[in-house]
Amino acid sequence: MTFISDVRAARDEEPLDAYSRVVTEVARVLAPSVANLRFRRGGGSGVVITPDGFVLTSAHVVARTRSGIASFVDGRELRVELVGSDPLSDLAVLRADSDGLAPAELGDADSLRVGQLVVAIGNPQGFAGSVTAGVVSALGRSLPTRSGSASRIVENVIQTDAALNPGNSGGALADGHSRVVGINTAVAGVGLGLAVPINATTRRIVGELMSEGRFRRAYIGIAGGSRPLPPRLAVSLGRKSGVEVVQVVDGSPAAEAGLRAEDLIVAVDGTPVADVDGLQRLMVGELIGRSARATVVRQGETIELELVPQELDE
Repeated sequence: MTFISDVRAARDEEPLDAYSRVVTEVARVLAPSVANLRFRRGGGSGVVITPDGFVLTSAHVVARTRSGIASFVDGRELRVELVGSDPLSDLAVLRADSDGLAPAELGDADSLRVGQLVVAIGNPQGFAGSVTAGVVSALGRSLPTRSGSASRIVENVIQTDAALNPGNSGGALADGHSRVVGINTAVAGVGLGLAVPINATTRRIVGELMSEGRFRRAYIGIAGGSRPLPPRLAVSLGRKSGVEVVQVVDGSPAAEAGLRAEDLIVAVDGTPVADVDGLQRLMVGELIGRSARATVVRQGETIELELVPQELDE
C-alpha cells in the first residue's frame, strides 16, 4: 500500500506537460497587461503597451466613445481617454490615467508559422482575464474595413482556432514566448478568429496614433483590379501583373495626372505594383502633396505620368 501511495503522490506532483507550461506562462506574464474596457455603449479588451498608460485596442471597440473605464486583474479600475483611432486598420490607442502599468512585449507576426501555438487573452462576455489557446490556422488573410466612404483591406491578418467571443476584440494574441503578435479583431465563425498582425506596418500606425492621434494615408482616386501582363511585357518588366484602372474619380489626382480607364499601373516611383494591395501599401503619408512618378502601360506602350496624391479624407 505504501508503494502505491508513493506512486500516486509522485504522479500528482508531476510537472505540467509542455503545452500546459507554455499556456500557463503566457497567461501569467500577459494577464496584468490586458485590460477589460467598459464604455457607455459597449466594451472589449485592450493591451497595455507602455508603462505610462498607452493601451492598444481595436478601432471598432471605441467607435462610438471617447472615454471609459479599464479594469485590470489586480483590481485597479482606471479612466481611459481615446488618443487616436484608425478604422481602416481597425487599431486604436487609449491613454489610462496612471503610470507604472505592466506593458506587454510586442512581437512580430511576420515570423509566425501555420500550426504554431498561440494564446488569446481578453474579456469575452465581460469575463475578465479569460485565456484560450489554439494554433495559427492560416496566414495572409484579408480583412475588409471601412470608414465613411473610404475602404481598405487589412493585409496579412492572422487566422486562429483559439476560441474568440464578443469582448475579445482588442485583446492580445500572443506567441509561446508571451509576445503579442496580434490584436484580436473578429469572430468569423466557430473556430475561426481573426487578428490584426503586429508587424512593421502596424507598429508605424500605432506610433502615429500615439504621437499625432491619427494615421495619414495618400489617395489618388481610382478603382482598379489586378490584371496579368501580356507575356512579352511581363518578360521586359520582370513582373507578371499590374493594376488595371477601371474608373478614375473626377477631379482626383489620378484624373489630374491623365490616368484613364484601361491603363495598367505597373510601378510608382520605381516600386513595382502587382495588385491593388501593393498599390495600397505605397499610399503612405509621405506621398501626400509630393510628385510621384507612375509607370503606366497604355495600349501596349509604357509611359510615365506625374501624380500628386492628396490626403485620404475618411
